[in-house]
Amino acid sequence: QVQLVESGGGLVQAGGSLRLSCAASGRTFSSYAMGWFRQAPGKEREFVAAINRSGGSTYYADSVKGRFTVSRDNVKNTVYMQMNSLKPEDTAVYYCAADSSGWFPHTRLHEFDYWGQGTQVTVSS
Repeated sequence: QVQLVESGGGLVQAGGSLRLSCAASGRTFSSYAMGWFRQAPGKEREFVAAINRSGGSTYYADSVKGRFTVSRDNVKNTVYMQMNSLKPEDTAVYYCAADSSGWFPHTRLHEFDYWGQGTQVTVSS
């Protein structure tokens, strides 16, 4: 069982930056690939980024490639997502998720076992 808690969301102007964190409970954090998803009002939850167990491989949705960077610290049991050059269309609730399968990358919701409660990111124009 893994519990995930996101933080770092907020209100930022277009062009600005935010860094999201996702803290995981338990001693087996390094056995999970981690993903970030987002859900805008009235839209389905969508994949944003993923990082493998060691942190050596990452994968991004085209919409954020070159602007967002995902990383992890397996000592601190935390995954991060640095978001730069934010756009109003990045406004959403951002969720982190844990994937125990060992396959990388997974990008679909049902492929992830555990989810956080989400953190709101709002980008003003």
